[in-house]
Amino acid sequence: MQKVSPRTNTDAAKETIIAFASDGYRLQGTLHLPDVPHPNLIVGSHGLYSNGDSPKQFELACRCCQMGLAYFRFDHRGCGRSEGDFEKVTTLAGRCNDMVDAVAFLRKNFKIGPKLGLFGSSLGGATCLAAAGILAPLRLVTLAAPVDSRSILTATEKNTAPVEPMFFKDAFQFDLRQDLKAITGLLVIHGDCDEVIPPPHAVIIFEHVREPKKFYILSGGDHRLSRRHHQQRFINETLDWFKPLTKHPSVDR
Repeated sequence: MQKVSPRTNTDAAKETIIAFASDGYRLQGTLHLPDVPHPNLIVGSHGLYSNGDSPKQFELACRCCQMGLAYFRFDHRGCGRSEGDFEKVTTLAGRCNDMVDAVAFLRKNFKIGPKLGLFGSSLGGATCLAAAGILAPLRLVTLAAPVDSRSILTATEKNTAPVEPMFFKDAFQFDLRQDLKAITGLLVIHGDCDEVIPPPHAVIIFEHVREPKKFYILSGGDHRLSRRHHQQRFINETLDWFKPLTKHPSVDR
């Protein structure tokens, strides 16, 4: 384990930059720890071209810490500060391994509670859905997540820029419909004006998972949630869904 530059932010939560390994790649992220004993953990997964420093994840991490929840935001292989050639290593299976290894590392090296939450944006949402069967989170939130890879390829082909070769590779293709049947505790959030991942993907995801579950449409919301009021609605709905993860002394020892 490597820890770098622990510091305290304005919300009185300690931020520690750490590195861990997944499939031989050195990945890096930031753990937000609230000043409470054994906080339960939420792990975030970013979108295809993003990284763990996205404004949405940073704000969500700070707000979760205010609730007494730890939050880990990290860069998947090939992204941000983590190792790997983006076009060669970016697959849903690889990102799923990144998340599973991140949770295992944190549980081994930090004093965190037993309950787990996952958050994923866009491809990060698909990553959380793929990892849920292994990690069994109590609560899971997806934002603008695709249920299969065809939608990403279709949206990319509509752009004027050349389509990256990785989009055509068999290793990049996925369809999560069968995986969804075992998932519970999911909040699906999607903007009805999403120009990248069509809103029907959210409907498919919601219909295939088990209760408890919730579906929240952001009226006028685009893929990036470029409007501030959409960002705030997303944050508030997510925090409310994560409330069962907060500490209960009679349950979590």
